[in-house]
Amino acid sequence: MKGIANRNRTQNCHRTAKIYKHLQPLGESDDTQAIINKALSGNQIAFSTLLDTFWNGVYGFQLKRTENENDAEDITIQTFSKAFDKLHTYDPTYGFNTWLITISKNIHVDLLRKRKRNLETGGNQEAVKKVLDDSPSAEDQLINEQNLANLLQHIKKLKPHYQEVINLRYFKELSYADISKELDEPMNNIKVKLLRAKKLLAEVIKNGQ
Repeated sequence: MKGIANRNRTQNCHRTAKIYKHLQPLGESDDTQAIINKALSGNQIAFSTLLDTFWNGVYGFQLKRTENENDAEDITIQTFSKAFDKLHTYDPTYGFNTWLITISKNIHVDLLRKRKRNLETGGNQEAVKKVLDDSPSAEDQLINEQNLANLLQHIKKLKPHYQEVINLRYFKELSYADISKELDEPMNNIKVKLLRAKKLLAEVIKNGQ
């Protein structure tokens, strides 16, 4: 009887351990954390990698939530803008995507509240110098290698708000600060939007080659 009782206690302990394990927050993978650490040091490629890796997850979540492509895109841009601004506060105990989704939920709630009060959807106007510096990326190089006629045709395939930031950055050669003033948007939003625009434009160029 004692043997049976001991086995039962052991089995119960194992079951409890399994349940407890599932209740623990899932941390981020070592690879993603390494990229986050590089981003924290100001590495532009790391920011770009995070945006490319997690964009679809956040955008898809908000598209289901808002049922509006423009709102979903705007919220996703603001999500990454805020996430990059507050990257130093991220707790690696939890998944990075979970953190981003939480931020996006809060932004969506704020958006609904502001619309309800008929106020403009503004944002924090402070520039974050670490996020997406002016050093050229692979996308910059690919874009610069195109002749003007081809480049203009490629740009026309982008959504209007992406065309706008590309035009201001590459043709009018405005700084992030000037584009921010021109479009009356937070500088960090401009940086994320431009990074996304360059990524999409590079894909259009590659597909057209």
